[in-house]
Amino acid sequence: MNYRQIKAIEMKNKKRFLELNQDLNDKPGIYILTRQDEDGFRFAYIGQAKHILTRLASHLRGYQHIDLSLKKHGLYHFANPHGWKVDFFNCSEDKLDEYEQEYILKYANLGYQLRNKTTGSQGKGKKKLDEYKPSKGYRDGLVQGKKNASREVAHWFDKHLNVSTKKEPPTVNQQKALDKFQDFLDFYQKGEEE
Repeated sequence: MNYRQIKAIEMKNKKRFLELNQDLNDKPGIYILTRQDEDGFRFAYIGQAKHILTRLASHLRGYQHIDLSLKKHGLYHFANPHGWKVDFFNCSEDKLDEYEQEYILKYANLGYQLRNKTTGSQGKGKKKLDEYKPSKGYRDGLVQGKKNASREVAHWFDKHLNVSTKKEPPTVNQQKALDKFQDFLDFYQKGEEE
């Protein structure tokens, strides 16, 4: 994707948020995302940004927890009453950490289920609110693929096949190959034990 396409997507996403709240701007401040689901449960996410509108637009193309929730539930609209609403206030950059932490606590005390993973801030006082798994990357996919292959091959060898070497007793290299093969067959079980 080239720079022009990326900027076009960003502008489209900004426009979507401006349709939801026409007062949004690109100044520093705190933004508050809230929604209520079909069963009446209330959810909130509080974030800080040096450029609020740009940061909100980036949530619509990201893969963090709140990004995925925004994609799944969409933005509030009369046709989507359970979508995310957005509110905000501007403040100076030196107050971002303080206000983010204050509003995370405020919304927790109001009974919202927070979608924040930490207590907020970019430094001092930041703590985990919730256990979370780091996002999965390319290498994680490779490991999972190896586990799946290991499970499948082990299943077929347990049911239908035997492993043997061409010479009895096996040579040193053949024994190493057998050991490596057995490690591969056992690989999927290591992940299940952890």
